[in-house]
Amino acid sequence: MSLLVCLSLLLISPAAFGEDWPEWRGKGRLGAWTETGILETFPAQGLSVKWRTPIRSGYAGPAVSGGRVFLLDFEQTVNTRGVERALSLDEQTGRILWTREWEVDYIGLQRTYAIGPRATPTVDGDRVYVLGAKGALLCLNATNGEIIWRKDFVKDYGTQVPVWGMTGAPLVDGERLIALVGGEPDAKVVAFDKRTGKEIWRALPADSEPGYCQPFLVRAGGVPQLIIWHPLAVVSLNPASGKVHWQQPFKIQAGMTVATPVLAGSRLLVSAFYNGPMLLELDSRLPRATMLWKGKSDSEIATDSLHALLTTPVIQGDYNYGICSYGQARCVKLSTGERVWETLDITNEKARWAAAFIVRHQDRYFINNDRGDLIIARFSPEGYREMSRTKLIEATSRVGVRRELGVVNWSHPAYANRHIVARNDREILRASLAK
Repeated sequence: MSLLVCLSLLLISPAAFGEDWPEWRGKGRLGAWTETGILETFPAQGLSVKWRTPIRSGYAGPAVSGGRVFLLDFEQTVNTRGVERALSLDEQTGRILWTREWEVDYIGLQRTYAIGPRATPTVDGDRVYVLGAKGALLCLNATNGEIIWRKDFVKDYGTQVPVWGMTGAPLVDGERLIALVGGEPDAKVVAFDKRTGKEIWRALPADSEPGYCQPFLVRAGGVPQLIIWHPLAVVSLNPASGKVHWQQPFKIQAGMTVATPVLAGSRLLVSAFYNGPMLLELDSRLPRATMLWKGKSDSEIATDSLHALLTTPVIQGDYNYGICSYGQARCVKLSTGERVWETLDITNEKARWAAAFIVRHQDRYFINNDRGDLIIARFSPEGYREMSRTKLIEATSRVGVRRELGVVNWSHPAYANRHIVARNDREILRASLAK
């Protein structure tokens, strides 16, 4: 190797060998982080915070791509009115590079939770796609924030925005941008040309509200499948045409399809707060599915398996792990739905909608609970094993549920380039997780 090449390699930033987090739950929406050189336990004095930047309120987690952090927030002006905003920050310094604002009226949203946008931005090369709580979809130039195209779901599609707002982060699939719209006629899901915003196809009648679940791509039965979990069914669509491959009825109370579906091998798991879980087997030869089992309980309290809300479960071998309706971390046999163990050690309190965000890293998990703690832990059928815990960020959202701290943090962080990027209603920060 020549001296010039060696010097060039030395000059490359370590971040160049890192891993971005360009969308909801990271690349592919899998909730998996594969970087190496990550610490085993947290320093006694806490994490090294590289920067903190003041922001406005919101639930939307950050996306990280190409040396930039992308975010959404909200500032109230008069009554239910305010301004939603997209921001781009320098990943290394936290300096705001650009902002893009639009006016919005949160009338019709459940006011206790009208804190701001919910959907994580989706970054695709030189474009970033953002979705506001009342259905404003914008394609922005990632470099300067200029609007390339925009849609208004309410005006353009007659969407009846559900009480907890629009949450489905838009999904890029080749030249398409797929969005959960909830519009009429037959526009619960719409695919747009990602460059121009022109509609390519629409699918599924708006015979229910759209729900809150993220669109999710899998490959099964020899073809790509777009999984849409709405309050009446789990549906598989052909992502190129919107044609229905299969659908499995599953009626969900209060429209609360929130946790992202999880695929492990050929098994697809969904789990709801009131109605519990359902496990599907995806056929290996054809695009079709068979229900293996579903929970028997429709109660948020008398739960028989795993009744998830904000926490997307994880599957490890023949077991799945997640957070149940009142904060209980549970292990459940994937083959039967039978509960193996439960603990409150992750959330620290038995409280309605207590939650944590779980991300796999090698043979362990990084877990952000809604008290603002960051945890490293392992799961097994024998129990929950916590390796380390530290305070990451203050919980700031007052959401009207009875909680020990009176506030929660319900924003999924990003894991990128050996750092974690997390936000609350006041600030966004970047802290090192390097060994």
